[in-house]
Amino acid sequence: MTRSLFGDEPTVDAGPSTPLAERMRPRTLDEYVGQAPLVGPGQPLRRAIDAGVLHSLILWGPPGTGKTTLARVIAAASGAEFAAFSAVTSGIKEIKDVIAIAAHARAERGRRTIFFVDEIHRFNKAQQDAFLPHIESGTVVLIGATTENPSFEVNSALLSRSKVYVLQPLTSDDVVTILSRALADEERGLGTLRVTAEADALTALARYANGDARVALNLLEQVVGTLKPDASGTRALKLTALTDLIERRALLYDKAGDEHYNIISALHKSIRNSDADAGLYWLARMLEAGEDPMYVARRLVRFASEDIGNADPRALQLAIAAKDATHFLGMPECNTALAQLVTYMAAAPKSNAVYLAYGAAARDALRDEAAPVPLHLRNAPTKLMKELDFGKGYQYAHDADDATTDMSCLPDGLTHRRYYNPTDRGLEPKLREALERARQKRKD
Repeated sequence: MTRSLFGDEPTVDAGPSTPLAERMRPRTLDEYVGQAPLVGPGQPLRRAIDAGVLHSLILWGPPGTGKTTLARVIAAASGAEFAAFSAVTSGIKEIKDVIAIAAHARAERGRRTIFFVDEIHRFNKAQQDAFLPHIESGTVVLIGATTENPSFEVNSALLSRSKVYVLQPLTSDDVVTILSRALADEERGLGTLRVTAEADALTALARYANGDARVALNLLEQVVGTLKPDASGTRALKLTALTDLIERRALLYDKAGDEHYNIISALHKSIRNSDADAGLYWLARMLEAGEDPMYVARRLVRFASEDIGNADPRALQLAIAAKDATHFLGMPECNTALAQLVTYMAAAPKSNAVYLAYGAAARDALRDEAAPVPLHLRNAPTKLMKELDFGKGYQYAHDADDATTDMSCLPDGLTHRRYYNPTDRGLEPKLREALERARQKRKD
């Protein structure tokens, strides 16, 4: 039982009508499964919890990894008052009400309050700012939970006063452990139903859950509820009973969140490293989770220029063709066009010379004073412009034997600047030779 600002009320000792995931919520760190780098023996957060040393913190991780549970365990271990809010349904008024009660609890009983905010990223800046003076004064200890990157979703003032802890998805073994406990627990779990479970069935449930204990427990409760006991009153949970329920796994993916950017980054870097198999895997992770295939196509067109460039100009041509095929076909038919592009670009020679060249030119263009275009490069369609020497001294390249003249085309002060430095890969050595001949002629 966790102490609440609104009286002592149960948080996990709920009745049988409460979902299994809530009933099985760990009450102590000894019951907590996973996150060993954070709460394992000897780890800093574990030592702080055991010592009752409270500090404001942000718990960042995917759904079902134990963020809310950890907050409750910290409150129970420290003996602090506990107030839980969801940023979806609470606002400034509720915050002020709880702060007032927390201030009274501290003044009258010397007790601090843990103020837990689920989905803290949904609070706007004003709501987040409302915590600051009370955190600084010690009236409350803030524990925020978020599935989104706090760097982008939590304001800097609040971040500077909090320690961020990253929770990882639970492993399949972690989830199997949680499921096994639920089947054995007669007080809060399903132990009274006398379920015998095949190892393969529990493993399948764990894999389906994608590291989300809540999903796994809710599905276990659903499946067990459909099992009929045999003559001895035993229910058998077999892999065959799960076929229809877990035929298609829900992939961990959020088209507007961190996983979206994490996976497109993994795709890009896999192709850059010439790993076609990894590229195909990350491509499939995106497409099968429902990502817009045109978004993927646009990113791959960018890759063709950024990471292959002139080492193999055909990559950009194929990227444009795959983009057009994706637009024309849509999913699922376009998946093979994108897969063809990924595998080709993984095998293609790599060069970021064009990418670096543009970056260097852009820095000069933005940093330096805007240099005037040399007179000999300006058009002179009027008499006045000709009188002002516009176009004077211009050399028409096609009149030269090799279509290259010794004329400089950069502004004064940048005459000898070199931006594009071709690599030794793919077609670029030939381009380097041709460009070097032209440079030498301009020097002569």
